[in-house]
Amino acid sequence: MVKRYLAVVSLEEALEVLGTGFTYPRPSETVPLEEAVGRVTVAPVHARFSVPEVHLSAMDGIAVRAAETAGASEGRPVRLLDALRVNTGNVVPPPYDAVIMIEDVLINDDGTFTIRKAAAPWQHVRPAGEDIGETEMVVPRGRRLRAEDLGALAAYGLTGVEVATVRVGFVPTGSELVPHGRRPEPGQVVESNTLFASAWLASLGCRCTRFPNTPDEYGLIRDRIREAVAVNDLVIVSAGSSAGTRDYTADVVAELGEVLVHGVAIKPGKPVIIGRVDGKPVIGLPGYPLSALTVLREIVLPVLARFGLPSPAPEEVEAVLASPLTKEVGSDEFVLLAIGRVGDRWVAIPQSRGAGVQMAVVRSNAYLRVPARTEGLEAGAEVPVRLSVPRSEAERALLVTGSHDPAVDVLADLLSAEGIDLHSAHVGSTGGIFALRRGHCHAAPMHLLAPDGDFNIPFLRQYLPGQRVLLVCVAERQQGIISRDGLGIEAITGHAFANRQRGSGTRMLLDRWLDEHGVEPARVRGYDREFTTHLGVAVAVKSGEAEMGLGVYSAAQALGLAFAPVATERYELALDPGSLQDPRVSALVDAISSDAFRARLEALGGYDLTFNGERRFSLP
Repeated sequence: MVKRYLAVVSLEEALEVLGTGFTYPRPSETVPLEEAVGRVTVAPVHARFSVPEVHLSAMDGIAVRAAETAGASEGRPVRLLDALRVNTGNVVPPPYDAVIMIEDVLINDDGTFTIRKAAAPWQHVRPAGEDIGETEMVVPRGRRLRAEDLGALAAYGLTGVEVATVRVGFVPTGSELVPHGRRPEPGQVVESNTLFASAWLASLGCRCTRFPNTPDEYGLIRDRIREAVAVNDLVIVSAGSSAGTRDYTADVVAELGEVLVHGVAIKPGKPVIIGRVDGKPVIGLPGYPLSALTVLREIVLPVLARFGLPSPAPEEVEAVLASPLTKEVGSDEFVLLAIGRVGDRWVAIPQSRGAGVQMAVVRSNAYLRVPARTEGLEAGAEVPVRLSVPRSEAERALLVTGSHDPAVDVLADLLSAEGIDLHSAHVGSTGGIFALRRGHCHAAPMHLLAPDGDFNIPFLRQYLPGQRVLLVCVAERQQGIISRDGLGIEAITGHAFANRQRGSGTRMLLDRWLDEHGVEPARVRGYDREFTTHLGVAVAVKSGEAEMGLGVYSAAQALGLAFAPVATERYELALDPGSLQDPRVSALVDAISSDAFRARLEALGGYDLTFNGERRFSLP
């Protein structure tokens, strides 16, 4: 029997079900101050004693009775027979009520003191309770504690604090799962969803328990969910929420309790399950990582807020979309983005929308909700973007869009040490030129060979006429055939091929070779199978998906594959000369010429650094 979803509901309807379908307790726990940073208080916290508890001197000097200093001046010094030498922080005992700084005091030979300026009552004295009085509130309920708050709480007599928590049990399911640290065999998957989910929720204050991986056996899954429900406030079941023949989560929840929702109109994340077992919420996460991420952020975090454990709201900015987004009407789609400030505006570059592409999360610093009623968005559209990092971090992002090369990853690593977060989008050399023309990136890597034998400049003059563009040479690099068996390009019609995407310089190099040798693309098996990076081609070859592909030497070397040279080409970064005033861009250009960068490229192999760092312009 084929399983089907219940009626798919909107995200708002799903959240309404969660709001009305449960009674939420407000669980809490008392934790030591050392463990309380980032936790949320459940009640006001009060000082156990006053600080200071007695009057203290605020200066090095002498404690005096203010009344006995009356009339003291330069012309009428006053000798004090009763004064007490004090240092900063010393107690000022009764009957003294003022402190005179030691530099304003003459110490006589007999140990008395002479002053030439009267002291006002309580001058330079920290009165008892100046900082805080006993029983005074330090922080209110609902305060997310900062490190500096903890210092104050310790100073005011606290050793621990009562904070909000939610006990969350994670049940990973799937016979294909293996623990992290083990290399999966074909058909196996590393269980990573509950690892990142529990880490995220623990950072918000949850007490998370990850149960052992549970195989796809109905009885085992039922027993595990029952066990998790018994000892947790919220249970999250990872995978098994879809309609496959071994997806049991919905049936188990229905047996143990009730399925309230099975299918929410969001993408990724549609197969999510919302169930109720023993009055507690049980959420079924889809197995794909990006689907799990979306459900956690859009559904689970609001549930935690109802338990009294809110999460900080993401900051929102208006950004220009760098490439179009198409979608079907009917579902809210959440798209991960890399955003950065280019000039005076934010630019957003969509990341891969594949639900299983975890690197899309790693490379992103923001996300966008495309409403269900929207068919898509055009490039250049202004959209509200939610940051997934602090704004200050997003403002340090450097957008590099164009041709891929492992050298860009090296630059990203070097710039990270300077606080600059390089985000690269692999759209090919031609796509990089268009991004630069629209002002959608800071720099565009390229390696386009013109018929006259020159690289890059003819194309910049064609697509950016009248615009003076600076080219900074990264290196000359070797392109060649990557294979397991030492194949050369002449074997291209007899073996499965892994190709690069249209618009990339590597694809143009291949097409030029095919044209020059009279080989029709249709004769190349795999010509239409496109990869966006050199490493993607190399992985396809190593895994056996393809027998050969065109790419750079460093990608072949990284995976231990054979390499047969085809061409040497000039790999350069194109940028607006005026952008050198931007510290991020100038740091990028400096990094290209650095000894550290050159050493890393030499270690990778396949690069000629003769022209490294050389600058030239598209126009005089």
